[in-house]
Amino acid sequence: MKRAEVEKAMATMSVVRQCGLLELSRSTFYYQPVGEDAYNLELMRLIDEQFTRRPFYGVPRMTASLRMMGYGVNPKRVRRLMRVMGLEAIYPKPRLSANGPDHKVYPYLLKGVTVDRPDQALATDITYVRLTHGFVYLTAIMDWYSRYVVSWELSTTLDTGFCLEALRKALRISKPEIFNTDQGPQFTSVDFTDLLENAGTK
Repeated sequence: MKRAEVEKAMATMSVVRQCGLLELSRSTFYYQPVGEDAYNLELMRLIDEQFTRRPFYGVPRMTASLRMMGYGVNPKRVRRLMRVMGLEAIYPKPRLSANGPDHKVYPYLLKGVTVDRPDQALATDITYVRLTHGFVYLTAIMDWYSRYVVSWELSTTLDTGFCLEALRKALRISKPEIFNTDQGPQFTSVDFTDLLENAGTK
């Protein structure tokens, strides 16, 4: 993510110059995401509770559930909130192996591999954490063998920056042979994969 590359503190060149070199507009750099209002946060709390009980609920069922509770919501709002929360109904889907034309696919390297020592393999994922007044995303990097959490980061936005920071912290502690993730855009981004390749990790 280009915003993460701009250094505001202790920078050797101005923000204007850095944005120019990165071909990043200053308005994009200074943009701060607008948080959800109280009504949407209440809907997200209810969606989260319902999804915990019934993870097979998609947008139509979740919309119907909220309407039964007295909330006049439409599918468009529910779809957006579920996307923000990273929630998707659990059910068999067609063409799971199909990828976009620009999406690089990385092989699963742990098939048939016995992980029998620390630092042999690390794994990571992102989850949604509901708070009293809002929500955050948590990414954690864990040692596959010991289940020890090597590093973690929180973010209010689902971008690549906090995943990169967690990875940098993890690589200062461990140099794994294999790093396992899903095919999410945060983990298949050039910035993320470059860090791993430079560390000599598969």
